[in-house]
Amino acid sequence: MTANAELPEKLDEASALLHDGKITEALQTTRAVLDIDPDKVEALYLQAVCQRYLNKTSDALATINRLTELQPAYGRAYQEEGHVHLARRDHPAALQSFRQAVSLNNSLIASWKAVATILMADGATELAKEAIQQYEKLAALPPELLSVRNMTAERQYFKAERLCRHFLKANPRNVEGMRLLADLGVKSSVLDDAEFLLESAVEFEPENVFARHDYMTVLYRRQKYKQSLAQAQILVDSDPDNLDHQISFANQSVAVGDYDAALEIYGRAIVERPRSPELHLVHGHALKTIGKIEPAVEAYRNAYSARESFGDAYWSLANLKTYQFADDEVSLMRDMEADSSTVIEDRAHLCFALGKHFEDTTDYGEAAEYYQRGNALRKSQLRYDEKQMTHRLALQREYCTAELFERHQDSGYAAGDPIFVVGLPRAGSTLLEQILASHSQVDGTLELPNIPAMAFRLAGRRRIDEEPLYPAVLQDLSADKLRQMGKEFIDETQVHRKGAPFFIDKMPNNFRHIGLIRLILPNAKIIDARRHPLACCFSGFKQLFASGQEFTYGLREIGLYYRDYVELMDHWDDVLPGRILRVQYEDVVADLETQVRRILEYCELPFEQACIEFHQTERAVRTPSSEQVRQPIYTSGLEQWRNFEPWLGPLKEALGPVLERYPTD
Repeated sequence: MTANAELPEKLDEASALLHDGKITEALQTTRAVLDIDPDKVEALYLQAVCQRYLNKTSDALATINRLTELQPAYGRAYQEEGHVHLARRDHPAALQSFRQAVSLNNSLIASWKAVATILMADGATELAKEAIQQYEKLAALPPELLSVRNMTAERQYFKAERLCRHFLKANPRNVEGMRLLADLGVKSSVLDDAEFLLESAVEFEPENVFARHDYMTVLYRRQKYKQSLAQAQILVDSDPDNLDHQISFANQSVAVGDYDAALEIYGRAIVERPRSPELHLVHGHALKTIGKIEPAVEAYRNAYSARESFGDAYWSLANLKTYQFADDEVSLMRDMEADSSTVIEDRAHLCFALGKHFEDTTDYGEAAEYYQRGNALRKSQLRYDEKQMTHRLALQREYCTAELFERHQDSGYAAGDPIFVVGLPRAGSTLLEQILASHSQVDGTLELPNIPAMAFRLAGRRRIDEEPLYPAVLQDLSADKLRQMGKEFIDETQVHRKGAPFFIDKMPNNFRHIGLIRLILPNAKIIDARRHPLACCFSGFKQLFASGQEFTYGLREIGLYYRDYVELMDHWDDVLPGRILRVQYEDVVADLETQVRRILEYCELPFEQACIEFHQTERAVRTPSSEQVRQPIYTSGLEQWRNFEPWLGPLKEALGPVLERYPTD
């Protein structure tokens, strides 16, 4: 057995010794683990606990500092830091640490108890109430479900799901358990399972507003907006004076395009809650989506005025792409980002906003530093594995062969309605969507989750280190099954359409699933939106995405992903010759009309001048490019990456031979 293989056993031994009060022996065992792997997070945590028990508080703080450098989002590290500060009788520092802990993991019952105790001792009884309520709520949970919550917060999803399912076998109608299992489904993108669980939960307990709110949310995530609106209506009807329910109804109204109703509710709610940063933020998002930029700016400013460290407000301003921060805003952002009490999520948002500001003011060194810091913070909250992604994309090349497509040339559902726009984010897919959606015969929709969800179901439930069933399973699907799946896609996406013969699905990551698309929808059109690798990758690196796109939070990671993407697209060109239209962003900028005519010809659509005048098309756009596609074509964004070339070494190295196809001189 190798030394690394022994680590889990040694960690278990150290934990058992600690539990038995054998602190010195536990510390020695933990150090033996760290001699083999100095960056082992679990060992560092146990070492800090042992050091505190032995009253070596300075050593404990040094260990925790190392731990939080390695994993800034590790809530238990800050909880332990709070305990150390308590041991040193530094109550203000302890309170700050415990608050940081629950901001990262709101299931840390000891932290909530400590927050309540410190606040009560300081006479802040009103502030202590929330902490007491949180503590009592967690204390009332079965121990198994409290463990599930903690495992989920620490992204131990497989262990959490296994424990939760075991609990629900013995307690099949426990709604809190069902909510936790559904939450795990959402985090793992198994949204259909989550929907089924929550639908059952509200049947078991129709008056449980938490379960119904979760059900509404998962319906929203599945883009079943009419159904999510119906659930919001049930919440409002159950308690008409409940402002939270009214705001939920407004959020769902935005989703179905009823902006007038949503904005009216937001306006009333803000009068009652003028100091709610989240309320001002969603108000701003709704205004931005329909192109009301000046009122959106005011809403975002109100959001950070309500809480100065609210990073999402600053990032939302920066993400307008046209906003210029005032000097006092920049100074405030710098202070908030440097403040140790600012939580990671806010710091990341602040870093991206500051990066955008300094890029706009041509201070590229400062901008690069903030972009790099923001990406590092965001990456610390994720568990992206670039080797696993490379392997998963290689499986597409291995199993989606020319022979497979030849065998199924007459399979699938014959509908030719969908136009898939694929590629990487920030490659011009929103521009192509806007061009096509300006055509009278094409509905623009959203980045639809249906194809990735279908692929996820085919992959089967596997641990992250297990080989997925998909795409190998494509070799075994019958013609009837492929036709059924194609029809399912058309039926499920009908809700997003407005009656045009064709519609767009612009989920960029669908390039991973072109084999699946071809098998179930052989007549669908597929457009590959491509952009120069340095321009595309750097644009993704400096963009803070609302969710997904984990590969963008590192120059090396995004470079490897782009390289894998090109290799996979080359494969699709080989096995599906002539089926995919590649549209180079730079060509669209250089000669819009030629490329528009080329795209429409491929889609078998007649030319319409509105596609050239796409920026005049009024429609809600929810991607980061929303303001850019409301403007005519411009060239200023083509080579912004050149300003950051001194910092792009890791990206160039990761791209490797791909760069030879796109000269930089």
